[in-house]
Amino acid sequence: MPKSSAFFFLFFFFFFFSSLSSITGGTLATTNGTNGRQQQQKTWCVAKPSSDQAALLANINYACAHVDCWTLQKGCPCSSPDNLMNHASIAMNLYYQAYGRNHWNCDFRNSALVVVTDPSYGSCIYA
Repeated sequence: MPKSSAFFFLFFFFFFFSSLSSITGGTLATTNGTNGRQQQQKTWCVAKPSSDQAALLANINYACAHVDCWTLQKGCPCSSPDNLMNHASIAMNLYYQAYGRNHWNCDFRNSALVVVTDPSYGSCIYA
């Protein structure tokens, strides 16, 4: 393949896929092949498994200073399991959802991930 054709192919590939699926406002938008309408896929923000305890605690404190973290109180649906990873993921997601589901609302100093699989469990429903 000549260099100009390879460049065109890569440009087209990048342009096509960046327009086909882009994260906009925390919702994955893809074009429906049958009628051209966009389908929306929900996203959530969770703590990276590699995050250290200090980062998780800082994330809980930051998120809960900006949103109501009532669901983490003892006896509430998301209070169990009672560990920093679980509580940080819930607090970070509450913040992410409240502030528009933008990728920058799920950074937390690079200790968070945007996921497309619903992390809800039992009676703990992630917003």
